[in-house]
Amino acid sequence: MAGSGGEQAVRMRLNQYPADPGGGGSTGGGGPDLASSPAEKKAAANTLHNEIEPHTTTAGAWADDETSAVVKAFDAKDGHGWVTSGAVSKAHKTWGEQVKNLANQLSGDESALRSDSTLMTGTDVGVGDKARKVSVFDTYSSPPTH
Repeated sequence: MAGSGGEQAVRMRLNQYPADPGGGGSTGGGGPDLASSPAEKKAAANTLHNEIEPHTTTAGAWADDETSAVVKAFDAKDGHGWVTSGAVSKAHKTWGEQVKNLANQLSGDESALRSDSTLMTGTDVGVGDKARKVSVFDTYSSPPTH
């Protein structure tokens, strides 16, 4: 519909949530549901490990054979080749790096979900111990000794 008066620019930002992410979620405002209990965090970490990470790696590798065939088909033969071969090869290398970065990020998220409960509990206990050592209220809560 190029040229029609009713064109509307379509823009996408990948570093923020969309204005209306859809779905109701349990928050009522349409925001994402966050795993907050230890069981929910464990389930989310298991989903990352068993489903999302392997499927991401598989999807990332899916184009390897086809891309290699394109690079070979357009590569130099008898000293003459297409610029397309080098461009496709470079794009494929970038794609592989991006897939690897995404897989590493997913693995980091999984680790964070698995260690979050331990970290928070350890922090709570540590803060409680420190606060307990300096509490002036201990002198008031103990019964007087005579």
